[in-house]
Amino acid sequence: MSLTKEAIQLITDTSLEANGKTLDTLVPTVVLPDGSKIVPLEHLQAGRSRFRGTYSTHSLNDFAAYVVDRAALGARGFINQDEMSCAVLFNIGTAETPGHADDRAILKLKPTAGYTAAQQIGGRGISQKDLSDWIEDWHQYLTPVDEAGNAIPVAKAIAAVRTITIKASSESESTVGETSSSRSAMDQIEARSKETLPVSLQFSTIPFEGLTEQVITLRLSVITSGAVPVLKLRWVGEEVQREDIAQEFKAVLQRSIGDAAVLSLGAFDPK
Repeated sequence: MSLTKEAIQLITDTSLEANGKTLDTLVPTVVLPDGSKIVPLEHLQAGRSRFRGTYSTHSLNDFAAYVVDRAALGARGFINQDEMSCAVLFNIGTAETPGHADDRAILKLKPTAGYTAAQQIGGRGISQKDLSDWIEDWHQYLTPVDEAGNAIPVAKAIAAVRTITIKASSESESTVGETSSSRSAMDQIEARSKETLPVSLQFSTIPFEGLTEQVITLRLSVITSGAVPVLKLRWVGEEVQREDIAQEFKAVLQRSIGDAAVLSLGAFDPK
């Protein structure tokens, strides 16, 4: 006599109900009759079977304090310098005894208001009024300088930006020979100001909390192709300075957490 699939399932379910089948796992688990479904019972305990969770913050100091407090043998940290972030996994384990890697701390540095302003203003064309207003808004961070590198009072720099005018002049030359003739024309366009126009703006700001102050050089150029001048600020040596900031981030973080975790550049996906 052969049993049908349904009959076998009924016998299995009845047996499970009678014996209360449990599994030998860290987290209390039972097998239910409903298709031999495995159900964890951890949520019914007074506490968890093991500690896990993710701590996230923008504060480097708070992150370091948490990592030091949660220090565990074999903890590893992975730094993403492009994102100015770090993830520390406390229970990553080893190749011989791998962990679940679900007890972690995440740091994502948030740029300061001044650093954000310096990044947003660079590389785009703006009007005289917009630039003068921007200088006025961020004057406490700025030191305008002339061609010789001498500081210009902020009030005079604002006045210089507001009073820029475009002067155009033309010059033509005509040459006539017995068998040929030629003519050339040259237009000269010059931007002038009643005040000394700054060559660059030195923007002093702390880029991220916990790092040191940086001086960002924003070089001023005047575009005279239109009826009104368009101004543009270029961040001089931007890529190099960003790399320096990222290297400082790693160094400061390593000093802050000490031996609480081993830091590496890159990312780790525990899958």
